[in-house]
Amino acid sequence: MTAEKSRISNEDEKHRWDRNFADLLQELRVAQTGVQIFFAFVLTMPFSSGFPRTSALQKDVYLVALMSAAVSTAMIISPVAFHRALFRQGRKPELVRYAHRMATGGLAFLLIAMVSSIFLIVDFLLSGPMAIVLSAVAALVFLVFWAGIPWYRHNWIDEEVEQEAEDAR
Repeated sequence: MTAEKSRISNEDEKHRWDRNFADLLQELRVAQTGVQIFFAFVLTMPFSSGFPRTSALQKDVYLVALMSAAVSTAMIISPVAFHRALFRQGRKPELVRYAHRMATGGLAFLLIAMVSSIFLIVDFLLSGPMAIVLSAVAALVFLVFWAGIPWYRHNWIDEEVEQEAEDAR
């Protein structure tokens, strides 16, 4: 067992919740910056010179991207407001569970916003069929890196930990 696993297995519940919350905050700091920059980019699109030439479908896709980016931003920032509301009330487990759900939901809406934006731009520059293909590829890439690999690693690590425990007996 590594030193990190040993340290974690010896921590009490309060320290575990504090560590989990600190980890979540660090992850959210990275995501917040990216999603806010992306949202700002999406907000400026209608003011660009080419936007009036967009089709009705492209405008609809733009609205999906805009609203998804807005919801993503709200969800990823919401743990900060929740923390302020619960500060020093001893409700860290509730806060960590809430922050986890909001971060996960925020990433899901960010995926929708990114894929919609890719569709919009490719459809505007090239064609509808190419936009569908490249958007589907982008969605697949996001799903593999954001869900598939973590899910696979989580299950693989669980099996590895079980095997180490069995070997230790």
